[in-house]
Amino acid sequence: MDLHGQEPATIPEHVPSDRVETFPLIMGKWVAEDPFETLVPAACEGPDVFYAPDSVPGGGNAWVLRRMADMKAVYNDTEHFSNKGFSSLAHMIGEDWSLVPAEQDAPDHTYYRTLLNPIFAPGPVAKMEKAVHTAAMRCVDAIRDKSGCEFMDEFAFPFPVSVVLDLLDLPQERMTEFLEWERMLLHSGKLDVMQDGVRKVSGYLREVIAERKQNPGDDLISYAIKSEVNGRKMTDKELLGYAFNLYIGGLDTVSANLGNFVRHLAENPERQQALRDDPAKIRGAVEEFLRAFAAVTTYRVCIKEKTLKGVTIKPGDKVAMCTTLAGRDAEAFGNPHTVDLDRNPSHVSFAVGPHHCLGVHLARRELRIALEELFKAVPPFRIEPGANVESQAGGIIQPRNLRLVWGN
Repeated sequence: MDLHGQEPATIPEHVPSDRVETFPLIMGKWVAEDPFETLVPAACEGPDVFYAPDSVPGGGNAWVLRRMADMKAVYNDTEHFSNKGFSSLAHMIGEDWSLVPAEQDAPDHTYYRTLLNPIFAPGPVAKMEKAVHTAAMRCVDAIRDKSGCEFMDEFAFPFPVSVVLDLLDLPQERMTEFLEWERMLLHSGKLDVMQDGVRKVSGYLREVIAERKQNPGDDLISYAIKSEVNGRKMTDKELLGYAFNLYIGGLDTVSANLGNFVRHLAENPERQQALRDDPAKIRGAVEEFLRAFAAVTTYRVCIKEKTLKGVTIKPGDKVAMCTTLAGRDAEAFGNPHTVDLDRNPSHVSFAVGPHHCLGVHLARRELRIALEELFKAVPPFRIEPGANVESQAGGIIQPRNLRLVWGN
């Protein structure tokens, strides 16, 4: 059995044996060391394209790209690569809906983005500044008078989740339950646990959609119900895929990034102090952190045979878009494993091309505000002496726990 509880997958005949590698950055693997200090630099070494058995959440193999340029090419190549079904979430429970718009191809993807882009454009997101600050201050107020905190549980998770729950008009008092479902989906790596998580989330969202159809409000789910896509109303399957996409997109990636950023700052006091001394540098630092600590791996599915860096990728093959490797690509960045607060990098941590992250402007705003308010609220922080920090090694790389202390 592999890490996911599945029988090891066979290697297809078209895969050269010298391109098969064990990939260490996989969901469901938890490690005591900092993955960005040990596993990530090691994973950056080797052929530009390789084949990783048992590397897909829930089971399965994938080609992995090590170069940012190759990743950009695949992001933009809609002739050979598709987003349809890349997560396999619906398939896991025998259903056929898709995440909207994440698992859509053109022209449908274009129609959905036309509907959603105005909501998440820089202007409308700027109007969310007060709501983001309010959510950040809610977390800050809970820790400011303490001498330390469990950062993941007391800040990194509740802060961005609070923002998203307000946007979807979901009950804040169920945050703990929602986070547990999210962990089942995005952190177990075990098929049976992921299936249970999909059923719980999809069942709940179906209830919410039915209720909003009867009593629409000003939230993002009601917005989709009331809107039209290419001249028609969205179907129940599309509404479910849309709500599911917002649910998982908003409940995890900002939390992961915050955990990774703050761990680095806690372990590198000189960089923390530099940002405290000059808060204007925080915006640029966020971009460097997004490059250096890129956390997310998504997937594409080959739909037309493609030769890339000497290997043949066949229809049906999955391709892992590991932004972690792209952010540490030595062909794209000098000294890629060194954090340089003045680098101002151009990275792919939010993807590029047609599927450039819908929530990119909101995520950047949340990350900047979180650091600004944390620095204002508490003195220079460090990891509690003797504390063990456990991190997920792949899928979405992040600490499970991060015990901070400050003051004397």
